[in-house]
Amino acid sequence: MKIDALLENLRKNRYEASYFATADEARAYLNEKINGRTVGIGDSMTLYNMGVYDSLRTHNTVYDVQHTPGGTLDEFWEYSRKTQDTEIFLCSLNALSEDGILVNMDGAGNRVAASLFGHEKVYYVVGINKVCPDLHSAIRRIRTVAAPQNARRKKMKTPCAAAGKCVDCDSPARICNALVIEYKKMIHMKAEVVIIGEELGL
Repeated sequence: MKIDALLENLRKNRYEASYFATADEARAYLNEKINGRTVGIGDSMTLYNMGVYDSLRTHNTVYDVQHTPGGTLDEFWEYSRKTQDTEIFLCSLNALSEDGILVNMDGAGNRVAASLFGHEKVYYVVGINKVCPDLHSAIRRIRTVAAPQNARRKKMKTPCAAAGKCVDCDSPARICNALVIEYKKMIHMKAEVVIIGEELGL
């Protein structure tokens, strides 16, 4: 995969696109770009491990579902609602195809809903491990890598958490309820894909 070609394909799909070799460089870039704003951060291990919340909260008002004061489920939902109404929203992707198609799978919908509507700008921050050759392999990555690992992380009692791959279950705890494929940037707001040359997130 050539990074320059991927960036060009994203730009053809109307996204701003940038590349940084390291997570530290990407965090510094976001910290410089986002200042004095209200910011929502979706449920992202990529952003969590990068320390983006700690950087941004010193000069922004930030709502991050992984940094609720008490860490309770009620607070998770409260902060999820607050992320819908911020000026800036940050999240990651479950997968990104080389031709610039963004793919996310969600269980509750708070993350994908916030990424699609209502903000001045959305930043998608993506480790190089999530880049896939095409849309088919991007969806396969979600079913065989991202979803099972996220189910385990959240301690969900789902078949995929046990089997390590999707079994198209009917579990009430299923986290694969909505598949969102963004072929092009949504027309009403700015969006930037920030690619990092390190393996980050699930």
